[in-house]
Amino acid sequence: MTGTEFRTEFAEDTAADLKAAFRATMAGVCTPVSVVTAMAGGAPHGTTVSAFASLSMEPPMVLVSLDRTSDLLAVVDGGRRFGVNVLGTGHVDLALNFARKGGPAKFDGVEWLLHSGVPRLPTASGFLACEVTELVTGGDHVVVFGRVLTAESAPLPPLTYHARTFGTHTAL
Repeated sequence: MTGTEFRTEFAEDTAADLKAAFRATMAGVCTPVSVVTAMAGGAPHGTTVSAFASLSMEPPMVLVSLDRTSDLLAVVDGGRRFGVNVLGTGHVDLALNFARKGGPAKFDGVEWLLHSGVPRLPTASGFLACEVTELVTGGDHVVVFGRVLTAESAPLPPLTYHARTFGTHTAL
């Protein structure tokens, strides 16, 4: 079956087939790229995420999804605050830097400042400082719900992730 054909049978997939099909389907979903940050022991921590969304306007809330084994999850849970630095098209290097392992070393050579108790990347196209309201386990990830304490934005094109590559949005 090619990528443009639709299945006509509806038998349940085997675990391996389902995982591959799910991964391929999700690669077709365009997602924003952000760096989630938090502080622990006076040191900044952060990781790149593509699972970030607005949740509520009243009160303003967002959600981010972090791997259950993520070092950042323990930092966010312990400090009860996190930042969301929404990346713009010029931030591919930041996205790649924060996608690697490394704890506070990810901030080596990266400009940042402390804002509302969390690290803010000043060149990001958007920034949210949030207070953790709830942690919900879902499979191998934990969804972190956050009440927005402060929000800032700049008119920059967004960095997106689609088909396993970085890109941006263009109006039709």
